[in-house]
Amino acid sequence: MSKHIDELVGQLGKIIVGKEQQLKLSIACLIARGHLLIEDVPGVGKTTLAQAIAFSLGLAFRRIQFTSDMLPADILGNSIFDRETNRFVFHRGPIFSNLILIDEVNRATPKTQSALLEAMEENQISLDGLTHPLPRPFFVIATQNPTNQIGTFPLPESQLDRFMMRLHLGFPDREREREMLLGGDRRASTRQLQPVFPVETLVDLQNRASMVHAAPVLLDYLLNIIQASRERHRMGLSPRAGIAMLAAARAWAFVQGRDMVLPEDVQAIALPVMAHRLGDDSGVVGEQGQSLAREILETVPVD
Repeated sequence: MSKHIDELVGQLGKIIVGKEQQLKLSIACLIARGHLLIEDVPGVGKTTLAQAIAFSLGLAFRRIQFTSDMLPADILGNSIFDRETNRFVFHRGPIFSNLILIDEVNRATPKTQSALLEAMEENQISLDGLTHPLPRPFFVIATQNPTNQIGTFPLPESQLDRFMMRLHLGFPDREREREMLLGGDRRASTRQLQPVFPVETLVDLQNRASMVHAAPVLLDYLLNIIQASRERHRMGLSPRAGIAMLAAARAWAFVQGRDMVLPEDVQAIALPVMAHRLGDDSGVVGEQGQSLAREILETVPVD
């Protein structure tokens, strides 16, 4: 199965250059059945990454541009009265797809953001007393502008906790940026990507990753990290966060070609999983969360 992962990383690396670590973390998040939040300045490739993943996996892809005047029905869909049948007919919104790109998620109001909560947690939506299952696999990639930009609304803790990982792409180094300048239109290149493997293989990878062995001593190490977060932060990591850390560590070990989780796997995914859950009292999820997550990793011993 490592061959499939290597092929996927290689193809994505032709579009998003110089970011192999972030690409592998994104793939691990997908294999762990998690959702991904990318926070960065405009123009560094957040949207391109989501499109490249969708095309490389042959997933049905929809992009939803969040704005301040958007309503939940614009995402979920709504029921419209059909005069011919004399009943309401549900028209599905764009969330009914395999991979959803929520562009600039923090430009929508909290009411609209809340439309994602059930979908991201339970892979379904409830409207007008009916439950509608979402396609599987279902994966959300949301981009977020820095919180100090005008016109943004902070994401509530309940929303942040539903993202398995938060990543920063950052600027490429000088040589990688030179490659980008000489490489032509990345959007055109993205649209020409062919699936590396079918969706059925992705589901098989997800199932295999979930069975990667985690020894009792590894679980103790993970629990010590969770407990330390609760001692040093007003809320600390939730049980959902602990489950996400274990799933992400299993997926990372799987991406690295191992059949058991090592402490190094926990450490590799810890910052992307922990930092956005450890913001300060104002909801800011920047350097404060990163610093606290690093401090916890440095002080919790590996027995």
